[in-house]
Amino acid sequence: MQQKSKYYVLRGRSVPDVMLKVVEAKHLIETGREPSVAAAVDRMGLSRSSFYKYKDDIFEFHDSAEGTTINLTAQMDDEPGRLSEVLRQIADCGANILTIHQSLPIAGIATISLSIRVLPTTGDIGDLMDELRAIHGVHHVRLVAGE
Repeated sequence: MQQKSKYYVLRGRSVPDVMLKVVEAKHLIETGREPSVAAAVDRMGLSRSSFYKYKDDIFEFHDSAEGTTINLTAQMDDEPGRLSEVLRQIADCGANILTIHQSLPIAGIATISLSIRVLPTTGDIGDLMDELRAIHGVHHVRLVAGE
């Protein structure tokens, strides 16, 4: 049985310095201010192993009246209706889908990337992730980043 994912919101002062450096290094790479992971971690005084250890687990959270945008990826079996089930689950949670990208299937598995607007009325994101993972034929659901 898969363990339920938990998500927390912490004030910056409560987050270990190494994790804050990871967030900043990711930002340097995403904005093009540093051309590579090696350059970004060097600039931040961070080891590459620490960067890779935490890069998928921490992202900056921005709260706004319009909601927050999260990005997630998943792999799923290339079967009719599978993407529809994923989209229905997100809609049932009360989130708004902003963008969808689905790769061409390789060996019967397609990868999707979604940008989702989480509203104040949206249900728990941890529950949503678990519900997506529970859909037959859906694999490797992962929260990538938040706005």
